[in-house]
Amino acid sequence: MFKHPKDSRITISELMLPSHSNFSGKIHGGYILNLMDQIAFACASKHSRNYCVTASVNKVDFLNPIDVGELVTLKASINYTGRTSMVVGVRVESENIQTGEKKHCNSSYFTMVAKDKHGKNVTVPGIILDTEQSIRRFARSITRQEQSRSRSNNFKPSEFKVEEHIALVKTQNAKIEI
Repeated sequence: MFKHPKDSRITISELMLPSHSNFSGKIHGGYILNLMDQIAFACASKHSRNYCVTASVNKVDFLNPIDVGELVTLKASINYTGRTSMVVGVRVESENIQTGEKKHCNSSYFTMVAKDKHGKNVTVPGIILDTEQSIRRFARSITRQEQSRSRSNNFKPSEFKVEEHIALVKTQNAKIEI
């Protein structure tokens, strides 16, 4: 079975309150991450029709701060489907409701795994790629997975060779004492 990404797309908006702020008066990044995880869960669960868990989050960059009183909108859609996993793209935007100014605050990718009622992985529906953008997102997810595997393998303790990395480390703000 295959499903269109639009069938599981989710958008939520929430007004940012003082209780969501950090010590500098901006919205706490952890609060935004929590909202992102919730919408990724909802999107993946809607696509798979199963309970889903977060397996990984790929690269979270906070691009612009969010102020108290702004309206934050999160958008989630399925970018990739594997056998039991899905990559959910999440975009976060804030809007000053007085001026109408919008800011892109964050984009990230959540890998979610579908589970049955016993906690076992279950097969998910595939995704229908019907636009160039959907094919780009799917291919980008494959590339990110390959890069992640390569990074993991290059830095396994059993495979790591200090001499191959020492020159790079010496160019950084670190003092080597071994």
